[in-house]
Amino acid sequence: MASRDQLQAKCQAMMPSSTNFEIYDPPKAVWVWTEKKDVMTAAVERGWNTFVFSSHSRKLADEWSSIAMIKPLFIQEGEIFDSENKRIAIVSEISCPEQLEQLQLLDGQAENVVISLMDWQVIPAENIVAVFQGSQTKVLAIGKTPSEAQLFLEALEQGLSGVVLKIEDSEVILKLKEYFDRRNEVKNVLSLVKATVSQVQVAGMGDRVCVDLCTLMRPGEGLLVGSYARGLLLVHSECLASSYISSRPFRVNAGPVHAYVAVPGGKTCYLSELQSGKEVIVVDLNGRQRTAVVGRVKIETRPLILVEAKLQIDDSDDKTKYSILLQNAETVGLVCPFQVGKHNMSAIPVTTLKVGDEVLLRVQGGARHTGIEIQEFIIEK
Repeated sequence: MASRDQLQAKCQAMMPSSTNFEIYDPPKAVWVWTEKKDVMTAAVERGWNTFVFSSHSRKLADEWSSIAMIKPLFIQEGEIFDSENKRIAIVSEISCPEQLEQLQLLDGQAENVVISLMDWQVIPAENIVAVFQGSQTKVLAIGKTPSEAQLFLEALEQGLSGVVLKIEDSEVILKLKEYFDRRNEVKNVLSLVKATVSQVQVAGMGDRVCVDLCTLMRPGEGLLVGSYARGLLLVHSECLASSYISSRPFRVNAGPVHAYVAVPGGKTCYLSELQSGKEVIVVDLNGRQRTAVVGRVKIETRPLILVEAKLQIDDSDDKTKYSILLQNAETVGLVCPFQVGKHNMSAIPVTTLKVGDEVLLRVQGGARHTGIEIQEFIIEK
């Protein structure tokens, strides 16, 4: 069986030479095509002020311009113009492969191309992303629901340049803004601090949760999990191979059913609440985060080990304990700070974890209501 140092050496050896995984993601355009005032208000309040009107709705455009700072655009005979009659975009309907091929001829003919996909959506959107990759022409797709908009914005990962929301329900605006907030959240680096292990104790049997994601994790990545919401420890994925079991880089053996796990929106939920289709955030040892979809959750009875840790703060009387229970197995580990000259550690198996070891911790507010942080007196122990 691999020793602690061998597992740590493997983990570090698998780490990319550069830890910068960031990819430039240009801002996505959102245009709104509506005649409902409440939709306009909701969009403006969320920073989207470009509106598309039919040519006979100039009076409505003037009315809205008098009460809000908007940029009106007018669609007429397959083209879109601004208020000064300057052509802003070409509109193209795509209902067959031949029309999709002809779309390539529009590259460079206009600053923007607005497409209306009449039948299929996923494959044409992916083909359009591939065709216009590297082009100066921006391609926007007309969508009527948040799910359609998300599809267009994520096609082939890069997505189209934006969407035109043709809607009459302000709820679509709210849901799309929530989606953009989640997208922007992953660009923020979470603050992780060093904590010192203060206790390691065998704790008996319990129902533990394996979280299998629809994505692969790299060494140094995992899920933030803890017994108390005030502090979540970074639990490493099972991405490392050993002598007795193959690696499962999609899995985190995360802890018992009662534990909190970090999910998008700065929220937490119980591990027992996770199920196929829900989202969690994957975090690396530098605090970079990304959203991942849960593919499967396995709950099984296994032997557990209790780990407690305290913050490393000089000259502090803070005795706050941070706690997690994990399955007592060699494949389960906690991510620790990278330190040159100390075996280049990035994860420690719980089976060899000892008092004095350093691990990574996310400190946050302890009071929660349905996973949302609130200001309230609370004691957890």
